[in-house]
Amino acid sequence: MHSLLLILLSLSASVIAAPAVALEARQAQPTPTRTFASTGSLLGPTTLRGYHPSLPLSTEDTVIPIDKLDLAPGQIDDKIGALLDFSHVATPQPVRGSKGNSDPGPKQPEIDRTHPDILAPPQSDTGDVPQLNWPMDLSHVKLGMNNAGWSRQQNLKVMPIAKEFAGVDMRLGPGAYRELHWHTSGEWAYIIKGNARIGAINEEGQSFFDDLTEGDVWFFPPGIPHYIQGLDTGVEFLLIFDDGNFSEDETFLVSEMFARTPTEVWSKELDLPTEAFANLPGKELFIFNGTEPPKDLNLQNVIGPAGSIPDEGSYSYHWSQQKPLEVPGGTVKILDTNTFPIASDFSTAIVTVKPGAIREVHWHPSSDEWSYFIQGHGRMSVFVAPSSARTFDFNPGDVGYVPQASSHYVENIGDTDLIFLEVLKQKKFTDVSAGQWLGLTPPQVLKDTLHLSDESIAHLYKEKPLIIQGLVPSGTASAPAPAASSASAAPAPSPSASTSAYGPAVSPAVSAPAASSAGPAPSSATPTVGASASAPTTAPNPSSTASIGGM
Repeated sequence: MHSLLLILLSLSASVIAAPAVALEARQAQPTPTRTFASTGSLLGPTTLRGYHPSLPLSTEDTVIPIDKLDLAPGQIDDKIGALLDFSHVATPQPVRGSKGNSDPGPKQPEIDRTHPDILAPPQSDTGDVPQLNWPMDLSHVKLGMNNAGWSRQQNLKVMPIAKEFAGVDMRLGPGAYRELHWHTSGEWAYIIKGNARIGAINEEGQSFFDDLTEGDVWFFPPGIPHYIQGLDTGVEFLLIFDDGNFSEDETFLVSEMFARTPTEVWSKELDLPTEAFANLPGKELFIFNGTEPPKDLNLQNVIGPAGSIPDEGSYSYHWSQQKPLEVPGGTVKILDTNTFPIASDFSTAIVTVKPGAIREVHWHPSSDEWSYFIQGHGRMSVFVAPSSARTFDFNPGDVGYVPQASSHYVENIGDTDLIFLEVLKQKKFTDVSAGQWLGLTPPQVLKDTLHLSDESIAHLYKEKPLIIQGLVPSGTASAPAPAASSASAAPAPSPSASTSAYGPAVSPAVSAPAASSAGPAPSSATPTVGASASAPTTAPNPSSTASIGGM
């Protein structure tokens, strides 16, 4: 018995020890590792600190005489801040007049060509001005499901100066939805291309539906639930929010509301069995494909006991049908609480500036300005008190921003019409015209302050021109031919225009003195901005016989 016990104990010990022996054998074998061939060292020797006469210097000569540089026409002689055309310059250089020097690189010439006033700023630029230009093309694109669409945004994360506004550029395919949602900011929207259907309800349970097209506008106040759907043409639209911190990733989505609320609660809320919620999406949809809606809006409307939202509270405005105010240098349309009262904190203008013309030097006393460039190429200089200024160049899809009360202008530097939005956070669209201010200041004050001559002061205008004609910048392709004479270039103002706060379309004091300085006269058949030429203009311009937007 004793011998049997010893045998069993011996066998048990060998069995228990066997895995340990095998493990030790495996651990004794080297583990295969991946190696990388390298030479040198990450850190250099301490003997490289400070000056040593034996250390070599580069033999490459970076000096290029100014007269050997590939410069734009007039770049070396400019003294007035003229536009520099880098379109045919292989490697644009940071030189303006007697300032600057060559840039040996690294460089991105394609950026320099589209932003000449950043590379070679006019002499008037000085001091420290925040970045006031953001290209939407540099914004991260959030892609919708199954090729339904996309969105990209500008907010404080990419443009820190823009504290009052954020913008979203969104695309929906035919039948695609921007999912049912709401947010804490007001949403002012402008349709860039295509057609969309919108739907919403207010706090009273009144419903609202409308079909909108290119150039039309909608507004949803904070907290109002709504949806947007692309019609058969698809749609691209611009959303502007009255909070620079706004983010499309922080909206209240109906899919998330269902996912974050117990099913048992929804069963009680909607008086449905729990099985009815078995196919809920479970996560955000955001942008997704849906069933294309019927062409007749009335076939889809849902009206409850409270009825529809009344006209004075309408969430949409068919801005494409409003006739613009026409002046020799372009056109302007205003939309504010005078005609669209629901958007109580938004006042906007859509401005068309002809080649060579400028949206006059002005400022907004009570609001920052958020702008979006829809078509063409422009530049804008912004003066920030007490003595700073910066000039920015804008291309289609760019966002601009101007701090409250900072004077600025927008010049068309291309060969096609420049079209852009100006957005203010106030009930009525207002601005101060620099030229009109000077014209309404006593002449002796101007002589004592600015040292202007009597002849120059007599040339000043007392009206608000909005847009001023000018020479087409040299270097622009296909520049339109000048008008035959200054008289033919500026049609006589209509009776309604003469009673506007802006005065006549052109003051005689600022008429072009020679044929070469006058741009093409505006055509009475100029199509409404954002609408086709054949679109009916059923809505009159309520501002054509009074001050525009209270300005």
